[in-house]
Amino acid sequence: MLELKLALKNLFGSGLRTWLNVTVLSIAFVIILFYNGLLDGWNLQAQNDTIDWEIGAGQIWHPQYDPYDPYTFAESHSKLTPEKNDAIESGLATPVLLTQATAYPGGRLLNVLLKGVDPSQKILKIPTDLLAQEGTDPYYIAAIAGKRFAQSARVKEGDRILVRWRDANGTFDAREVVIVSVFQSNVPTIDAGQLYISIDRLREMTSLYNEASFLVLSDSGAEKSGEISGDWSFKERDILLKDLKEIMAAKKGSSGVISALLLAIALLAIFDTQVLSIFRRQKEIGTYIALGMTRRRVVALFTVEGTTYSLLAVIMGTLWGLPFLLWLKERGIPMPSSADQAGIAIADKITPYYGAGMIITSVVLVILSSLIVSYIPTRKISKMRPTDALRGKLA
Repeated sequence: MLELKLALKNLFGSGLRTWLNVTVLSIAFVIILFYNGLLDGWNLQAQNDTIDWEIGAGQIWHPQYDPYDPYTFAESHSKLTPEKNDAIESGLATPVLLTQATAYPGGRLLNVLLKGVDPSQKILKIPTDLLAQEGTDPYYIAAIAGKRFAQSARVKEGDRILVRWRDANGTFDAREVVIVSVFQSNVPTIDAGQLYISIDRLREMTSLYNEASFLVLSDSGAEKSGEISGDWSFKERDILLKDLKEIMAAKKGSSGVISALLLAIALLAIFDTQVLSIFRRQKEIGTYIALGMTRRRVVALFTVEGTTYSLLAVIMGTLWGLPFLLWLKERGIPMPSSADQAGIAIADKITPYYGAGMIITSVVLVILSSLIVSYIPTRKISKMRPTDALRGKLA
């Protein structure tokens, strides 16, 4: 307790030098919180959007289905078992049927993936209910497309596109599809080069009746995945999010380097201040020892004095950084339009997320780092002789 009182008295007595060190360290502390909060917010948004728009609570894949190999799509489908049909009828799952096709928007050629989905499904946020508009005309095929497909194909709502595909017998066929809606999503993997039509219409077009490539599960369906999957493969949510988590882990690694550099710059000022303080206050140190204070307590005094910079920095950072970080969380951080081409889920604005664990970790990191940097120069005190210190000589 005595060491803390003396440390505070010495720090406040140093005036501008103390507040410069505290200010620099508080800026580093707030920037570390901001950058990590930005990445955590991006990670949380990306995972939630991917779950809502693409993977649901999990998926059940046909044994031959591989989303990274388009050549498997032609064979990765089979008839649904009674257990799967029961799960679909009860809303536990929704089927998706895939087939490769070629679209000719405006006379140009574009390879597309036709996805047959249930217009009445409620598991994914894709507006599939609009597919129920196609009516009874066999030559009128309603389709919905994402913003990215619409931009690459240069089509808009109401446009007609000639689409050619191959059915189960290997016969080519072609019809026009009408874009009844262009939806916007933060998940590029659900709309880049993809057209959505009713699964019943796609089954009719390809002669793949009662077949699907995979099932998307609801939360309740994931709990009963063992009963539904049969000989198909169940992919839980963590497996489907693996690529996204690996990208975020790499981003976290880079944030660690940036945080370390910022912290090192701030701690360097404390280190230099401690070295200078010990050099200039040798008579004071000798007086402490001559009056009976042990070298260990003198070392503790200067270590506490250096560590107090970080405590004051946390307080100062809270006073000016908290309103700033909360304002950023309220407003969000706009992302450039080119960020949409990154290939992973990213919103127009990222809302930072400041978790309690991240904040506590950052505070502990700043304080412990300051403690270590403050202790290193003070080790010289343990080698000083009181008589030399009183005369102002180095040991």
